[in-house]
Amino acid sequence: MRDGKKENATPALQLDFLSHGTLESRDLAASRKFYEEFLGLTVVEMSPIALCLRLGGNHTLVVVKTNHEHTMPFVNHNGLDVSTPERVDACYRTVMEQKDAWGLRKITRPKEQHKSYSFYFWDADENCWEILANPPNGYAHLFPSAD
Repeated sequence: MRDGKKENATPALQLDFLSHGTLESRDLAASRKFYEEFLGLTVVEMSPIALCLRLGGNHTLVVVKTNHEHTMPFVNHNGLDVSTPERVDACYRTVMEQKDAWGLRKITRPKEQHKSYSFYFWDADENCWEILANPPNGYAHLFPSAD
């Protein structure tokens, strides 16, 4: 196996594109305001119970209204990239300044981890976010050739 793929292997499924992940929301109107006004994401209403989010690429997150209450496990977090550790620190200061207004909690301090500088927080819907300094196009550099 090389670079995460078996050499000369034909996958069982012939897929084209990794398109989206899913988040939950208890209040779509409040969540939309958070995504647009705080995170700066582009938001499209897909249906009365779903939003679609995007920022700087083609991968999207679908947000679905639910009454199911749980906290997203840390390991399932969503990454938001910035270009430098200084920008991570600036984001951290903003998160700390506005945490009460947006219902943010469990905010970690920025630190060097997994070869990047980052911190984590949970939003009012209990979704976990990481803000990290990463190269342009995020982790794409780990994949030296096109899929």
